Amino acid sequence: MHYLQSPAWAAFHTALGNKTFIRSGEGWHYLAILDSESSRITRLYCPYGPQAEDEHSLGVALESLMALARSQGVMFARVQPLGTPVTERTMRRHGLVKVDYSQPSLTWQLDLSPSTDELVAAMKQNNRSIYRNYTKKGMSYRRSTNPRDIPTLMKLLRSVEEHNGITFHSDDYFTTQFATLLEQNAGSLHFIDYEDSPIAAAFVYEGPSTNYYAYAAATYEHRKLNAPTALLAEIIFDAKRQGKQLFDFYGITDSTDSSHRWAGFTRFKKSFGGHQQFLSYTYDMPVKTLQYKSYQIARKLRSLQR
Repeated sequence: MHYLQSPAWAAFHTALGNKTFIRSGEGWHYLAILDSESSRITRLYCPYGPQAEDEHSLGVALESLMALARSQGVMFARVQPLGTPVTERTMRRHGLVKVDYSQPSLTWQLDLSPSTDELVAAMKQNNRSIYRNYTKKGMSYRRSTNPRDIPTLMKLLRSVEEHNGITFHSDDYFTTQFATLLEQNAGSLHFIDYEDSPIAAAFVYEGPSTNYYAYAAATYEHRKLNAPTALLAEIIFDAKRQGKQLFDFYGITDSTDSSHRWAGFTRFKKSFGGHQQFLSYTYDMPVKTLQYKSYQIARKLRSLQR
């Protein structure tokens, strides 16, 4: 089961004020979150779910989700099924429409069963050098589960936003997420300090067998110290020390276009060794069909105007 289908993720959304639903049956399970894009557009969202062991179980899960969606009066339900191969024919049979946005369909994963030395050897040469020598440059690593450290990560995330002209989430979204997951023992904060100040930070989702590289940021003025590389290496080895089976770097692109907006961090993630893993495409299950068609047309028109 993916982390975004976990009880910890449900607790986070409950803390945000969102209504959550956990349903399960023989061979299937899902967490659905009731949210809205506007006052007129409501949906049920199953990030990386339902989880189903076979096509029959997936069908039962989707029928359950449709019944739930109707009872909540939403326009549509959005799913990303995991656990069993999904064909377009199967999804069409259940009335689902493939969409090209939501959580990434591809991720990069690292098997943590090799020894630490073997994991280091699998990294790109530059990464190995940075990891082995970063403390000689006056940097140090620390891990934290103390909520008092959340503002430190927040400050670095906001500095990245300002420098790159982008926007992540609201302060409330971030602080509620981090605090809730720390309280659930389902997350951790990680830092690289230099001259007694944090210059790189990350938040890691921690599942039973897999840790996930969720959010990360670093100061621009210290970029030549390569603190993010040292930090991610330490995060990987922290997961290994915990006895986790996998480390998930989260989304990547398979595009060969060097100008793709994900090209840079895809190269960065791949430089630590590992393998590409397909998760799932995203599908919408229209409940109010006419409203949903109007919604899709409006989205396409907005995209053409950008």
